Amino acid sequence: MKTINLVRRFPLWQTAVILLLAGCNKTPGSPPASACLYNGVDTCLLNIKTTISIQLADVKQTIHSFGASDSWTAKFVGRWSDVNKKNKIADYLFSLDTAADGSPKGIGLSLWRFNIGAGSYEQGGTSGIPDEWRREECFLNADGTYNWSKQEGAQWFLAAAKGMGVKYVHAFSVSPPVYFTRDGMAHGGGGNSFNIQPGKIADYVRFLSTVSAHFNFDYLSPFNEPQWNWGGTNASQEGSAATNTEMADLAKLLGPGLQSAGSGTKIILGEAAQLNFITNPYAGDRGDQLYNWFNKASANYLANVTQVEKVVAGHSYFTTCPDNILIATRIDLNNKRNATDTSLGIWQTEFGILGDVCGKYSGSPRHTTIDYGLYVAKTIHHDLVFANVSSWSWWLAINPYDYSDGLVYINDPSGNINVNGCRTDGLVLDSKQLWCMGNFSRFVRPGMKRVSASIAGIDDATAAASFMVSAYKDERTKKLVVVIINMSNDIKKITLDGLGNSIHIAGNTFDVYTTSGAKNLARSVLPADNIIIEAKSVTTLSANYF
Repeated sequence: MKTINLVRRFPLWQTAVILLLAGCNKTPGSPPASACLYNGVDTCLLNIKTTISIQLADVKQTIHSFGASDSWTAKFVGRWSDVNKKNKIADYLFSLDTAADGSPKGIGLSLWRFNIGAGSYEQGGTSGIPDEWRREECFLNADGTYNWSKQEGAQWFLAAAKGMGVKYVHAFSVSPPVYFTRDGMAHGGGGNSFNIQPGKIADYVRFLSTVSAHFNFDYLSPFNEPQWNWGGTNASQEGSAATNTEMADLAKLLGPGLQSAGSGTKIILGEAAQLNFITNPYAGDRGDQLYNWFNKASANYLANVTQVEKVVAGHSYFTTCPDNILIATRIDLNNKRNATDTSLGIWQTEFGILGDVCGKYSGSPRHTTIDYGLYVAKTIHHDLVFANVSSWSWWLAINPYDYSDGLVYINDPSGNINVNGCRTDGLVLDSKQLWCMGNFSRFVRPGMKRVSASIAGIDDATAAASFMVSAYKDERTKKLVVVIINMSNDIKKITLDGLGNSIHIAGNTFDVYTTSGAKNLARSVLPADNIIIEAKSVTTLSANYF
């Protein structure tokens, strides 16, 4: 077993966790050596040791992808006349290019989520959805023909994603077309069952199969957050509830339907509104999805249905605080998955900062500071390390709202937060949510494997509040990636201990990419025995090993 040891030091005046093995043997009180100074701090005085081990042979899950959703805003922003602004957004989201200083231009998403609309946009004000940004067009016409020019703006970003090398497209439908629903609306009507007319399931299957074949989608989710009773008198977007049995019945028809349409699209089931709905019962036969679809004792068993991917998907909303809930929910999900079928994948397909998060973070008004970026990185870390998710996606890729759930933000041309003022033009802004997600998505690429990374003497709860480490390897290219999240206000210094006896880092240096209050994946090159981790930062180390 190959093991990398990282040694951490704690100064007497610090309570946060510090990775350190000081190499300069400086005597306290003597003038600081230039090699020890970082932003005015004498890092050579950090001299209390603790060990972190990275075990390359202890392989966990294989990483599939990192993604985000085009929902709502792409339909307008993708039709902006200023191509340079659209390209700037695409660069932020998809680019793997670098600036002149070597820092990334974007976060290199490897998956793009495309929302298949149900037709509320064509209904306008009669749709029951007040905000036109949250209505969607439908490719299907009332007479059964298709109009492939619909969702033009979303198609612009879909083409941009594919053109810039995004590997996967994951389409999702939140409601059947309005022609098929019981009430002629796309928002579910507030019921707790699937909003579709009797006898229209075959038509919905044909619609999904036709659209998937036309666009050659890699994956398709035919339901989204079925636990919520969408619509009623407070409709805010398209959506529909659905029971486990309704979802299973449709999947059993959709698999053959996709196949008949010549589509290789794989079906992703779940999209549970919370991760714990995958494993725990929820009202109206809408929870315990893991058992329903992937336990052979269930009447709704789907693992043997053609084109159903062996993946259960859920959303991380409302399960991230306090830290004991954050950890326990994900351990429970992973344990129950293992008890059901160890080959079953877990995807986290939607997350954003919503509501009040333990009094520390708020979904409104808009926050884009490093504290919010750190919270995003912390959630990604726990989903990957404790739930062993293999694909992780964000919610709104492009956000005009006064909310904290965006990656790229747009303001009106004068710079104000004004949703209606962004319909045809606007200013493009980044966020720390974007760049901190990029510390993972840009460097942890499809096919890489997560490997064990542990901090000696630090329990999970302490790490969640202070200092987190995860590691990944590409066995083909011999690439090692380590992502370090420093929640504290103190600078950390890390060195690698024992590399000569176990594994070598090419050139004995790491490419270091730092996102902090002042930096966005800023690149530096540092020796493996003297790496600085900034206060309140997410840092990615990347190097080849042999």
